[in-house]
This record gives sequence, C-alpha cells and structure tokens, in this order.
Amino acid sequence: MAKELPALSESVLAQVQKVAKLEKVQKALEIAKRDVQRAMDEQVELCEIPAPTFMEEKRARSVMERMKAYGLTDVKMDEIGNVIGVRKGTVEGGPILVLGAHMDSVFSIDTDVKVKKDGIRYSAPGIGDNCSGLRAILQVLRGLEEADIKTKGDIWFVGTVGEEGNGDIRGSKHLCNNNKIDGFIAVDSTDVGRVLYGATGSHRWRISIDGLGGHSFAEYGKTPSAIHAMARAIQKFADLRPAADPKTTWTVGTIKGGTTVNSIAAHCEVEIDMRSFDNKCLLALEAEILSKFDEAVAEENASWTITDPERLLKVTKTAIGDRPAGTRPHDCPVLQVARSAQKVLGIELTQYVRSSTDANAPMSHDIPSTCLCSGGHAENAHNVKEFFEMIDTHLGPQLITLAALSLVGVEDEEALLPKKA
Repeated sequence: MAKELPALSESVLAQVQKVAKLEKVQKALEIAKRDVQRAMDEQVELCEIPAPTFMEEKRARSVMERMKAYGLTDVKMDEIGNVIGVRKGTVEGGPILVLGAHMDSVFSIDTDVKVKKDGIRYSAPGIGDNCSGLRAILQVLRGLEEADIKTKGDIWFVGTVGEEGNGDIRGSKHLCNNNKIDGFIAVDSTDVGRVLYGATGSHRWRISIDGLGGHSFAEYGKTPSAIHAMARAIQKFADLRPAADPKTTWTVGTIKGGTTVNSIAAHCEVEIDMRSFDNKCLLALEAEILSKFDEAVAEENASWTITDPERLLKVTKTAIGDRPAGTRPHDCPVLQVARSAQKVLGIELTQYVRSSTDANAPMSHDIPSTCLCSGGHAENAHNVKEFFEMIDTHLGPQLITLAALSLVGVEDEEALLPKKA
C-alpha cells in the first residue's frame, strides 16, 4: 500500500453513488452478475485461441467479431494489431476513456491451451493472464448495450497487442502516441481489491562485445578476450546500489559467450534489466551502467600491446525493452473514481500499489489512468499450470462499468474525467 493514502474526495464519492443508483446502471450491474457463466464461456473460448506475443492476430479477429456482435459499429484493427471498438458518446467533444485488455500471452504457438474444467476451476496457460481481462471488458460492453446506456463521453474498448515480455507494451504505447485520449483503465490480473497508482518503468539492454578471438595459447597476447572485457565491465558496477526511494534496481539477467575452454572468446553478451518508479532515476542508472562497458573495452584493449585496429574489441549496445515509468497523484480523477466505485460496490481496497502493465504508457503521458482487475481468482500466471477460479467474477465488470460511467458521464450526470488541454 502507499505510505500515505489520502481520504477519498467526498464530492467524487457522492457523484459515483448517484451514478450507481441510476436505473439503467443498476440494470447493467445486474447483467454482469446474471451473465457470469456466459462470460466465463467466452473467456475459455478466447483462451483456446493461441496468441503469443507478436502472433495475436487470430485472437484479435475473434475479439473484433465479438465487439461487432455486441453492438459496436466502429471497430477496427490499427497498424500494429490493436483492436479498437468505439462506443460514441452523446456530447461532441466529450472525454474519451479507453478500457484496454491485452490479448497476448507468454506461451509459444505450440503450447496446449485446451481448457480443463474441474468445478469452479478452469486450467490452461493464459486463462487468467489475460483472457480474464478480455472477458471483463466484453462483459462491460454487453451490459451497456443491453441496458441501453447512453454516455456523454466516448468509451473505447481496446484489445492491445504486445503487453508481455519483449512485446514491451507496444500496443498501449502505440495507442497513446497516436491518439488523443483523456483517460485509460487497463484491465489485467484478477484481484478487484487492487488499484494501481503508479507504473514501474523498465529499460532492458543487450550488450555485446566482439573481437577476433583465437587459440588460447597460440594467439595469447595477440587478441583480447571478449569475456575478459565483459568481466571488467560487470565488476565496475557490481557494487552499485541505486536509490531506495524511489525504488530503482538493476540485474544482469543473462550472460553467454565463448566457444571452447581453450579459445580466446570472440564474443560475449549480457542482457540487463533496469527498473524504477521514476523515469529520471531510471535514465541516470542506465547512463551510468552503459558507460562502464565502453570503459571496460578500452581497458581490455589497452592491457595488450596490440597495434592492429582489426584485432581490437568493439562493444554494441542494443535496446530490447523500454517501459516508461509514471506515478499518478492521489487526486487523479481515475484513481478517485476507481476507489469510490470500489466503496460503493462493497469492495475492500487491499492493494494500492505500482506495477508494470499497459497503464505504464498513459501514465508516462500524464494521462489519468490506472489498472483495475477482472474479478475471479487466478494463480500460476506465466506458467503452464495456470488456473482461474470462478469466484465473484461479476465484481470486475461491475467495478469497471461503474468507474467508466462515472468518468465519461451518463444521463444527466456530468463526466468526472476532464478533457486534456
């Protein structure tokens, strides 16, 4: 939890309570409870369509068809594969709110994703992360359509690509970079007691050191070792301890190189993960660590009496991940509305934290945003033994519905989400 959690705005809470009492809103909330099995069946159907990162198209096509079947007429797939379904508001120039759930999974295309059911438990890779999120936003859409709810602002229902791993939240970054949106609710994970107020940023690099290499005895002194240079580099920052507040970390996650025990290594590479709650701290850490590889290669080259430039080591730095950090103020309208909606629905706020989700992108753009959860209970994410249990699965769609309607405005109730300048 945050160290200092301010009280809810009484005016925001009162407004969300008014929205919750509207007859059509009550109907949409009841539909979410009534349709839990239908929604669960849809979650299963989507899970059984393989969708590894960078290979989401088949699942995306299914999401598109479902959005159209549930009443959206403005549905498209953008340049990189995001599915965007627009539910227009009644007020021209009203706020635009995105409800986004990522479509990709961490599993390879040949992974068995057939769902096995045992009572309330459904087991399959990806069943929770993030087919539960897709289930939730599609249920929100069905509820709004069946209850005939007219909103003042627009709600975009979005299935994003590339949230996992090396996908590097490319879907949400593309969405935020190329569209004018006023608010964003990512839907990921299952614990409806969780609200994210911040985004953990991460920068990832692959650093390669390359030279000619050669026989360990015959070429000794004639060509420097890529492995020796890499060892020098890591030693330079092995004792580096970044800021504890805001929390900032680093690790060398992988290292590989060389060919045989009796060879001078021609190649060595590492992959480094750096994280922080603060972009400035992250950039400062990145600059410090990356500079050590240049120093180490220069030192390794200089330690031998080699005059041929072709025999000298060279360093190559390749960025393989860039998730921006961001933190929302506690009075952010999306956070205040989300917490108020929890209170109205009787959901206890159990986690008020920061994490890495599709919400990283809008937070880094200073867009009011958070990540809410789908409802239910899931364990073993990113593991072939992943499972999802049908426990209060209606609460996710109810929470997202009430928060979204309060933000964009409904009937005579004003929108709590301001338009960005």
